[in-house]
Amino acid sequence: MSLSRILRILAKDLRLGPRSPIFLYAIAFPVILTLLVVFVFGSLFAPSPRLGVLDAGNSSITSKIQQVGGITVTMFDSEDELIEQVENDNLDAGLILQKDFDSSLIARERPVLQFYVGGNSLLSNRTILAVTTIDLIREVGGSTGKVDVSIEKLGTEESIPLVDRLLPMLLIYAVIIAGLFVPASSIVAERESGTLSALMVSPVQIPDIMIAKGVMGFILAMLAGIVTLIINQAFGNAPLALVLILTLASAMAVTFGLIFGSLAKDANSLFTAVKGMGIFLFAPVIFFIWPGLPQWIGQLFPTYYFLFPLFEVGVKGATLADVGAELWIGFGITAVFAVIAAMTARRLRSALSST
Repeated sequence: MSLSRILRILAKDLRLGPRSPIFLYAIAFPVILTLLVVFVFGSLFAPSPRLGVLDAGNSSITSKIQQVGGITVTMFDSEDELIEQVENDNLDAGLILQKDFDSSLIARERPVLQFYVGGNSLLSNRTILAVTTIDLIREVGGSTGKVDVSIEKLGTEESIPLVDRLLPMLLIYAVIIAGLFVPASSIVAERESGTLSALMVSPVQIPDIMIAKGVMGFILAMLAGIVTLIINQAFGNAPLALVLILTLASAMAVTFGLIFGSLAKDANSLFTAVKGMGIFLFAPVIFFIWPGLPQWIGQLFPTYYFLFPLFEVGVKGATLADVGAELWIGFGITAVFAVIAAMTARRLRSALSST
């Protein structure tokens, strides 16, 4: 196994990849599927973040936030009325600025910032409003200006909107197509064309080829996953945590792709195997779409261990610590499949040597 040979193979595959329909499909599919889903369910045209403001002292923050594009701001004279509108889900959040808020902020007196959030508001809208408010406070008070934040959730937190519950489905299709189909189909195509057999008499060995194919699939799966999260407005909530989850998802998909590619003798057998194993890969998705189903069943499938962290972090706002157990299990499962992929690669080498 040689790093230089692996890089040459990878460069060749990336250069010739766009000629393959599956390669192009892996890039375009996440965008097409996401746009189709958001068009059907209306997420693309969801209302902009809605903020209610009660300003008791003519704060400059009020005028600044009204000038921010993409946020609908409604002014109130009554705290009770503002709270009622947030409770009734007519606002995503409510902001109360006390009298002399700006002067207290500049004087470093840590004024109280009252921030109400609706229990049924979208996490993305809450995040936008909170980040915008913090940025404006820093702009008015400078880097030394600090506040005591009082956050209260109002109303009943209802079920997560369907379009958000579809995020695991969108992501798994993006990652599986890029991370599984691309390397697997590339291996099968080279086997059918006789390229792999010809390489057996060259310095290039099967491990070089497998690693290069795996790296290509991993890169494409990561890109497809990131694009899917960005389009669905889920990537900005916790980008580092989601990158780690995507790393697990992409690595797991690649191990599946190397296994299928090594075992399949031709394209027909590859597609038959993938279709037959479809329930094994995609079954956990239904437990996010219909959360009333027994969740323990989803835990029987390996892809659950990156879909669950993705859903909890990207949609529900959880932290890595909240999903740490599932991530460790997912990486353990991926390691097992990586060993199986190495075994199937040796089997492929033996099969090519005997022909």
